[in-house]
Amino acid sequence: VQLVESGGGSVQSGGSLRLSCVASGSIYSSDCMGWFRQGPGKQRDGVARIATGSGNTYYAEHAKGRFTISRDSRKNTLDLQMNDLKPEDTAMYYCAATMGRCDGRWAVASNYDSWGQGTQVTVS
Repeated sequence: VQLVESGGGSVQSGGSLRLSCVASGSIYSSDCMGWFRQGPGKQRDGVARIATGSGNTYYAEHAKGRFTISRDSRKNTLDLQMNDLKPEDTAMYYCAATMGRCDGRWAVASNYDSWGQGTQVTVS
């Protein structure tokens, strides 16, 4: 599946952004989809994931209470609503998909088969 992200930008601390990822086919072709981020000189880490069938979600500790991941099967999109953004949220954000199940290793980038090109989020 091919993935294309959009929605990044520059915002002030406390602001909000909504990232969107469009899949080339049905999102149900992947059992698990997620958002990752990678700051300069850092590894790519999981932000949130969703089981496409059940809609079950899970968040990294830093995202809990501020970010919301969702999917729309009619539009074949995966979204990430980000509120109360902080400077430490500055990173390139990536959409990812895997045919594997969402499990305890969901935040490991190597477990995902497909990646988007990324969208930059800058918080000042």
